[in-house]
Amino acid sequence: MEENGEVLAEMTYSKAGHMRIIIDHTEVSDKLRGTGAGKQLVAAAVNHARAHQLKIMPLCPFANSVFNKTPEWADVLF
Repeated sequence: MEENGEVLAEMTYSKAGHMRIIIDHTEVSDKLRGTGAGKQLVAAAVNHARAHQLKIMPLCPFANSVFNKTPEWADVLF
C-alpha cells in the first residue's frame, strides 16, 4: 500500500512450487496501525490464492495470527 510514493504497508511472499505461496513478511507503517491494513493485505493474498487454486503457508507471525483468527480462510492454508 502506497500513498504519494511512500510505502505504508507491504507483504512479501515467495512461490513454493506451482501451487503454494509462502507469506514471509508483513509490515504496516505507524500511520496505518490499527486500521486493519495488515489484514487487508492478507485478505488480498487469500483472494489471489482462491482465484488461482493456490495454498498459503503463513510463516510471517502476523499473517499466521490473522489466519488463526479467521477460520473462514482455512481452505487456502497449506
